[in-house]
Amino acid sequence: MMENYKQLKRKINELEEELKLYKRFVEHVNFPFSYVDYQLGKVINKERNALSLTVETVKKNNNASSTLKWNIDLQKDYPFEQVEQFLAPIFDLVSHHIVFVDAEGIITLCNLQAANDIGVNRDEIIGKHIRELLNIPDEQIMTLKTLQTKQPLYNCEVLDRYYGIVNTRILYNEDGSIKRVISMFQSLNQMKEAEKLAIAGRIAAGIAHEIRNPLTTVRGYLQFLREQLPEHIVTLIDQPLIPELDRANDIITDFLNIAKPNEAKAEWIEVNHFIQNDVDLLLKSEALLHNVELSYRLDEKLQHYAVYIDKNQLLQVLINLFRNAIEAKTEKSLHVNIETKLHNNLVQIYVRDNGPGIPPTIIHHVFDPFFSTKSTGTGLGLSLSRKLLNFIKDRCVCKVNSVTAHVLLLSYQLIQKNEAAIMQPHFLRFFFPIDLFFFPTLYFMIDTDIPRVKYRVFSLFSLRHIVL
Repeated sequence: MMENYKQLKRKINELEEELKLYKRFVEHVNFPFSYVDYQLGKVINKERNALSLTVETVKKNNNASSTLKWNIDLQKDYPFEQVEQFLAPIFDLVSHHIVFVDAEGIITLCNLQAANDIGVNRDEIIGKHIRELLNIPDEQIMTLKTLQTKQPLYNCEVLDRYYGIVNTRILYNEDGSIKRVISMFQSLNQMKEAEKLAIAGRIAAGIAHEIRNPLTTVRGYLQFLREQLPEHIVTLIDQPLIPELDRANDIITDFLNIAKPNEAKAEWIEVNHFIQNDVDLLLKSEALLHNVELSYRLDEKLQHYAVYIDKNQLLQVLINLFRNAIEAKTEKSLHVNIETKLHNNLVQIYVRDNGPGIPPTIIHHVFDPFFSTKSTGTGLGLSLSRKLLNFIKDRCVCKVNSVTAHVLLLSYQLIQKNEAAIMQPHFLRFFFPIDLFFFPTLYFMIDTDIPRVKYRVFSLFSLRHIVL
């Protein structure tokens, strides 16, 4: 008898604890509701702004179904600021610029795309005036124009450095005053880049045979004639003539590589092994030839991971960047460092050099075909690098700020090597940059008092596989 009593008491205690749990749970529900259980003959009501709930009795009806009614008022139960916080991660997935400002022009929401494209820290810009985000005169800011005129804008073309289409909408308070102005900016720079590449492709198709074939013929005859000509003529052929013909042929090859589509032949690679063997094998001899100090700093934790990527394309990019550093070399000894890091399940590859850098005023042109600051440069190295790494989604941006300037090229998640061995390649056919990641700026550590770059980082990219 005593044992049964103890079991009953223990069961009652458990039920009381369970009842307390239910009550506490209901108290944490921050909106009103009403629940009717006709089989039990009970009604539970919770009023707005009330911590406790009330229980009433109704007539039992075993044939009636229980009902639950939510009395939600978005404006009363969910402050707009809370709604903005809820929407922020959703807007971060949008590839356009989305910015919310209040009636004073203060930013209350800014998606990652806008912050990254403009080159600001999103957390730092929230709460500041929109002019601090855009850094253009107030009369050119369409969001402020909507605030002043109280008229939304529809597909308004913007022709400043942020070329694109802007739309604005207004949210009002109950008293008719402006609560928020929402602006969405669609950049058309990518379309401009696509048009450039399309033109380059048409030109490349024409010059492939019209120029390359005569160059090959001239080079062949020069090599044939050199055996029959005086020594001073042979020297002329060997030094300026044939090398210049080869240089012209290389320009055509690079130009064709930019214009034509690339098909990736991806495979699983271990990044550190790839750098220590494939990359070092090709760069070491060139470093010795040009008296360049080449060093590596590889994260040992990466030896347990692999990425799915076309290593030949990645190798070509590293070679292009290394040659850029050599071509920019001054009398000062040149040091190039290649570093890998494991960060948040991403592998990051840094390539740094201590060259002179390029003035920030022209940094936005460094990926344009044929743009070069060197008298002997073709201006195709970085364009080709961007094309190789962005052959599916053309996303390439330079970012400069007063302290540091580095942006992501690609970002690929790591896979444990034992997992990579059993994964089928057709699940990971392509690699491409996500819209939220960016190409490296070429410059690092900018002194705001001196309008030039003091230390250059010409490559920082992360690698992530995409499952299709």
